[in-house]
Amino acid sequence: MKNEVLVAGVGMTPFKKPGDNLPYPEMAAQAVRQALQDAGLTYADAQEVYAGYVFGDSTCGQRAVYEVGMTGVPVINVNNNCASGSTALYMAHKAVASGAADCVLALGFEQMGRGALSSSWTDRPSPLSRFDDVIDDVFGHGELTSAIRYFAAAGKEYMTRYGTSLETFAKIRAKASRHAANNPLAVFRKELTAEEVLASPAIVPGVLTRLMACPPTCGAAATLLVSRAFAEKYGLAPKVRILAQTLVTDQPNVFSDQSAISVVGYDTTREAARQVYETAGVGPEDIDVCEMHDCFAQNELFNYESLGFCNEGEGEKFALAGDNTYGGAVVVNPSGGLLSKGHPLGATGLAQCYELTHQLRGSAEARQVENARIALQHNAGLGGAVVVTLYGQA
Repeated sequence: MKNEVLVAGVGMTPFKKPGDNLPYPEMAAQAVRQALQDAGLTYADAQEVYAGYVFGDSTCGQRAVYEVGMTGVPVINVNNNCASGSTALYMAHKAVASGAADCVLALGFEQMGRGALSSSWTDRPSPLSRFDDVIDDVFGHGELTSAIRYFAAAGKEYMTRYGTSLETFAKIRAKASRHAANNPLAVFRKELTAEEVLASPAIVPGVLTRLMACPPTCGAAATLLVSRAFAEKYGLAPKVRILAQTLVTDQPNVFSDQSAISVVGYDTTREAARQVYETAGVGPEDIDVCEMHDCFAQNELFNYESLGFCNEGEGEKFALAGDNTYGGAVVVNPSGGLLSKGHPLGATGLAQCYELTHQLRGSAEARQVENARIALQHNAGLGGAVVVTLYGQA
């Protein structure tokens, strides 16, 4: 990798409940046009396009960008489960960093249906079958969908191991709602108390309530990455750059540990973070703001530890001390995160990039983290893939 990679432009639609959304090509086109306008570029400037989504037929990426322009540019469709958007960003970053291209568009979008996630293909082996086997052994069978079962099992395991209370997870969810109240693009902006979170219907009694899980959401986000040489040639002055980035998939211990916490990506995240910190020469203590994959409140607490913000087993202490919000050690999910901002799978990673770019520019308005200089992005997909990206000021 030889080229410095700059974030030239970002765009994002308001996230919506299923049924309140525009069709995916219109949402995607809105996000792309915003990113282009933000960068001061045209679609014809993009030399490659990577489009991330999960629920859609092949070549939805082409259908989306054709709303903006048809230049013959390569369009590559990306599906890496919930990490699809950040995987598109990862591929765009590699293209610019390697010198293969100087201006690349990463796009993510999702048009989700109501209700819990389910597989579209039931006549062939599931990519999650080995994960299911572990959860069956440590948590038991049940009628819950895979993601809910995995994270409920991991939450129960963590609570048993460290004595963590359900109220702590409720407080994490309440914190997300307070942050989202300042985000006009979030799907849920109502502030919640921990008591309201605890009083919401139980999905798994004593372990997980409905408000501790992120909602199905529709939306789109886009990012334009450029090289330093391209920026100088076209008179651009991006204020944000990617310092380091990695994508890590599962290792054997995900199954051999017989641990639900391993199944949901704890060790994969820890390894991805280690690689990024080592590459950039920084540590978790240097991070000012983090957009984290909080698909469940339980997962946010796990990731305080796996990203290195606190030691193993100290996630509850970190949360209760307020080290996860304004005035604490690191502001986690100023956007409201997946829990309140919403989680349109393919768009999530690029929405995280949108938020952190504005934080480092100092343009996040009521959500602004004071003196934000270094930002960390964590996006995870079961099956599995974890993308961790470190941003700094250009």
